[in-house]
Amino acid sequence: MSNRKKEELNCLISSNEKYSNELENKLNKLNKLLSKIINDGIVVAFSGGTDSAMLLWATQKVKNSIGGKLLAVTQDSLSLPRKDLEEAIEFTQSLNVEHKIVKGKEFSDSRYLMNDSNRCYYCRLDLFRITDEIIQDGYKSVLYGYNHSDKGDIRPGHKAATENNILSPLAECEFTKEEIRLILRTNKIEIADKPATPCLSSRVMTGIKIDEKDIQNIEELEKILWDAGAKIFRVRLCKEGSDKFLRIEASPTDLQLVIENKNLLVTKGKEFGYKWVTLDLEGYKLGGGTL
Repeated sequence: MSNRKKEELNCLISSNEKYSNELENKLNKLNKLLSKIINDGIVVAFSGGTDSAMLLWATQKVKNSIGGKLLAVTQDSLSLPRKDLEEAIEFTQSLNVEHKIVKGKEFSDSRYLMNDSNRCYYCRLDLFRITDEIIQDGYKSVLYGYNHSDKGDIRPGHKAATENNILSPLAECEFTKEEIRLILRTNKIEIADKPATPCLSSRVMTGIKIDEKDIQNIEELEKILWDAGAKIFRVRLCKEGSDKFLRIEASPTDLQLVIENKNLLVTKGKEFGYKWVTLDLEGYKLGGGTL
């Protein structure tokens, strides 16, 4: 155990865990922040990813320690892969957290379907509309998993969060993405090493209108690669003139799996009406769906 004083211990750190002093200070700050608001009720917007998972885990630990009220809310729509929804349900069950799945309405928003650079903003507006309705039932604070590492990215969804008074404790306490994964890993939470899985609409190149059928097709092709064991990849929807085609990005370790499954991928892609199914030799890159 480190030399921190006994009174500084909190429920987010057990006696057998070894963290740096900097990370312990962040966990102490997070514990204090959550402890102040848990009694008035907390809603965690839970996407199923590592960031919101760490936030939900921490909030539940505080609730178990001092009491309070906690609800996880997941926005479900065609843009959420069924695999991610199933994993989100399993995770909340493992924590014994009350979990509410609410159907999103972003596919009814023409601004979202236009798929410009503000698509995530409109999606988050819908999510926070959902949570705003829920807090009328006795929850005062809404939290989501925006963190310190996200500050370097362009995040239109965060603009929607700040406009709606949504709290981002992980950013406030300056947790980085790697620290979040480390904490989950230290606590033997399997989701710690889950690859980033943004919504399926992010696979559609900016400027191409979102279509429900395209989203379903993308998910089906990605399932082929998930089932084959691939971890980091994207099936992107692109357009050349009036022709739609698919461009697959994959990490160096997953490229061989794409090639091994090329016949099935091409057959499915052609069956769905796409002109080509191509492999991007530059591989997977963050933000590859943005023109």
